[in-house]
Amino acid sequence: MEERKLTVRAVERALDILLCFTKQRDLSLTEIAGEISLHKSTVHRLLTTLEEKGFVIRDSATEKYRLGLKIWELSVHLSEGDEPAILLQPRMEQLRDRLGETVSLYLLDGTDRLRIQAVQSNQAIRRVAPVGARLPLFVGASSKVLVAYAHDEVLQSVLNSPEWPSNVDRAEYIAQLERIREIGYATSYEEREPGAAAVSVPILNRRGELAAALSVSGPVSRMSQQTLEEIAPVVMEAAKDMGMMMIL
Repeated sequence: MEERKLTVRAVERALDILLCFTKQRDLSLTEIAGEISLHKSTVHRLLTTLEEKGFVIRDSATEKYRLGLKIWELSVHLSEGDEPAILLQPRMEQLRDRLGETVSLYLLDGTDRLRIQAVQSNQAIRRVAPVGARLPLFVGASSKVLVAYAHDEVLQSVLNSPEWPSNVDRAEYIAQLERIREIGYATSYEEREPGAAAVSVPILNRRGELAAALSVSGPVSRMSQQTLEEIAPVVMEAAKDMGMMMIL
């Protein structure tokens, strides 16, 4: 039994190491050890095993680690038929070409939102949205859309989170969610990121259930509050089409 516990713990720690790379591309041994609160010797042993199996690569020049090719081999076998990031990309590209701004797709994951796909704007000055970014649900257009259309348990979890920012009023937040459900979209203007604005709408599947949040974002120099409201119907139309493509 004790041996089994040690084995499971080793697996958990190895997975924790891999999850560190959702935040940054290259990490040193010291950075990884600090991130997961483990001794460097323990982390080094786990990294050596992960490197041997091809899950991480060590750069001999910088002594930093990054994800290995084995990760990409595994990703090839994702189901393309119902994977939103793959299924909806062509329609996202059409929306990007029509509006000229970056288009992102988010899923709800606990008390975070996860960007699973992004089609970057082709304009010289643009907002770059990295795929895999994990963001809190307290602020931002997509965050509020996901909470507004999720089950009440999600809202309660977010409201009761110990990480709730002191500068965000809970009553005002709830009022915003009610307004989002009324008009069908949310906007944010330098709410989470200085210089950036966004409009987001829910993607509902054929059963009318929340599947994802669709967002169009760009620099405030091109996306005023009026512009956000003007393009909202276009984004809602695209989200409706995407929802018809999703079974679950």
